[in-house]
Amino acid sequence: MESTDVFEAISSGDVERLRTLVATDTGVAAARNGQGVSALLMTLYHRRNDMTEVLLDAGAPVDVFEAAALGRTDRVRELITQDSSLSEARSADGFTALHLSAFFGHPETSRLLVEQGADVATVSLNDTAVQPLHSAAASGSAEIVTLLLEAGAPANARQQGGFTALHAAAMQNSTEMARVLLDHGADLALCADDGKDALAMAASKGHEEMVTLLSER
Repeated sequence: MESTDVFEAISSGDVERLRTLVATDTGVAAARNGQGVSALLMTLYHRRNDMTEVLLDAGAPVDVFEAAALGRTDRVRELITQDSSLSEARSADGFTALHLSAFFGHPETSRLLVEQGADVATVSLNDTAVQPLHSAAASGSAEIVTLLLEAGAPANARQQGGFTALHAAAMQNSTEMARVLLDHGADLALCADDGKDALAMAASKGHEEMVTLLSER
């Protein structure tokens, strides 16, 4: 069976097809695409928890990246205890475990990784050029954003397109996150590559509460 069948099922959202593939060959649960990204991680990227469960039930192996993305803190701890270098290792698509725990909104796992020495300012090895702070902002987790900032993450770091975490907060209308970022030195004047600053972004979305907050700072 071609592993491409598995990834086609995931990308098309066909959970019944995935179940059929797994029933025919449980080895499918461990499939990886040409880049080396696992089928399990791909279901998480697609936000398909039902597909994730299909693969886990079929015995999909869970490495440190998948454990971080799943928020399985005990599994992450177990793996890093065995090999401390995993706190800085990169997934096949260029992310650290901290990027993934932050992106999928798992504070406890993120805290463990920071405590284990994960670099809070590391840049992904792909076109997104995100740091864990950007990943946390994308998830909408003010808790993880706070954790990373307190651990030394640069508040004004830029990702692809020149976007900062404050820009993400403004676009999401996350006032709690914006306050935390501003309290840690986020620069209101910074513009993304499109020329818009956080205030302009919030205004373009009609986020009146955010506009008020940013206007008063």
